[in-house]
Amino acid sequence: MRLTQPLTLPIACPASNPEPGDKDKRRWLIATGTAGASAALVTAVPFVSTLAPSERAKAAGAAVAVDISDIAPGGSKTVEWRGKPVWIVHRTPEMIEALGGHDEQLVDPGSARDQQPVLARNTARALKAEVFVAVGICTHLGCSPSTAPAGSAHPSLPADWPGGFFCPCHGSTFDGAGRVYKNKPAPTNLEVPPYRYASDSRILIGDEAG
Repeated sequence: MRLTQPLTLPIACPASNPEPGDKDKRRWLIATGTAGASAALVTAVPFVSTLAPSERAKAAGAAVAVDISDIAPGGSKTVEWRGKPVWIVHRTPEMIEALGGHDEQLVDPGSARDQQPVLARNTARALKAEVFVAVGICTHLGCSPSTAPAGSAHPSLPADWPGGFFCPCHGSTFDGAGRVYKNKPAPTNLEVPPYRYASDSRILIGDEAG
């Protein structure tokens, strides 16, 4: 006699086939699922936005245009380029004259070392003597030097100080062209970034003249 397996009826899933008394439960499940999806979307939006590059990041390698027409003689302006402070100094005739006569006191008076662009290989270390452009970071340990005009009363500066820059961290001194003095911690002159004139009143830092 052939035996057969007893017939097994499928058991209905309570969640998918709710009884009439489970209406409140079904509403709760639907509401929970909707809220969860909404929360996931809200969470995803800020995360996706962080993947988009910021304006600063996109401009990190780009040239920075600077209007120099509003810098008075003897004054200066600081801008940011590649995360570094860049000084633009409008020299007076007296400041330009003070750049000469002390080459023997300087480590690299002609800016011949390789870290300097060709445009810096002159006494003024500039395309135009009246406008000095330099990265305002000491070449010793990355401190920020301060302006030290001629005749500044400072114990770390000589009485005949011609004007320039002084780093308060470890005492490095630079002349008005950013050239470092001998026997100081800083090994090289202040960095001069590549730049060019887009017009008489506008320079592009990070875009070297061809």
